[in-house]
Amino acid sequence: MALVTISDIRAAAALIAPVVVRTPLLRFDDRLSLKPENLQPVGAFKIRGAYHALARLPEQQRARGVVAYSSGNHAQAVAFAAREFGVPATIVVPENAPEVKIAATRAWGAEVVLVPMAQRESRAHELAEERGTTLIPPFDHPDVIAGQGTVGLEVVEDAPAVDVVLVPVSGGGLISGVAAAVKALRPAARVVGVEPAFAADAAESLRAGELVRWPAADRERTSADGLRAEPSDLTFAHIQTFVDDIVTVTEEQIADAVRRLAGRARLVVEPSGAVAVAAYLADAERWPQRTVAVVSGGNIDPAAYLRLLSA
Repeated sequence: MALVTISDIRAAAALIAPVVVRTPLLRFDDRLSLKPENLQPVGAFKIRGAYHALARLPEQQRARGVVAYSSGNHAQAVAFAAREFGVPATIVVPENAPEVKIAATRAWGAEVVLVPMAQRESRAHELAEERGTTLIPPFDHPDVIAGQGTVGLEVVEDAPAVDVVLVPVSGGGLISGVAAAVKALRPAARVVGVEPAFAADAAESLRAGELVRWPAADRERTSADGLRAEPSDLTFAHIQTFVDDIVTVTEEQIADAVRRLAGRARLVVEPSGAVAVAAYLADAERWPQRTVAVVSGGNIDPAAYLRLLSA
């Protein structure tokens, strides 16, 4: 199975540069810096892979439109990218996705189709076949992985001596790309994935040396709705090759990280985006002096955010 290379990631960086924000590294404390992808136009890193995937499509194929499935952030990213290219987009979203993400996807001009979480991928494939459009997967594609890998490229460019990069894990597109970039440019650095304990299938898979599947009902228990997907064969191959470890955090630790990011870093962050910081806060002395946490997104329902802050 061919893995994404640093050349692929550099090419993606050039292609997405006109649209994607080059987010800075922000100091959190003496050990930790933040990569705030919640500052992207769609509020999450997903714009990198989605825009790159659409940009790479042949023009005639892209003009027929695209279909995607997502818990919310990839939905917004594909909708945004489709609007940029002037093509129609249909997004299949689980019924339990946050309303703020559904509304934002529609606001970017996409058609939204709501289904039970377990049916979102199959329904997206059906719609793509019925309509003759192209499916843009949330993580299981080299172009998506290369786009997400630009996060890691920027981290090493801005912190050449980085020791550890903490990255949220769901379907694995982000950590696949980030790890491929970091290991190519800074082989001595460790790349550590972070998952909610309620959706720790990737951590279990890495320990087992093979993909271990968790029921959707189990993964739905976490408040980190963007981290309920499972790695694919492609992303797991990247994880096995480039990722040093995957650790887990509790729901309480995730909520505390959301609050700490608001109070200390002045960042609005959704639970999914806060898990890397949660892992750091759980045992700050464990991590080296030069640690970077990827803050992957900030699309959270205002009422839910207020409840987290006031808890």
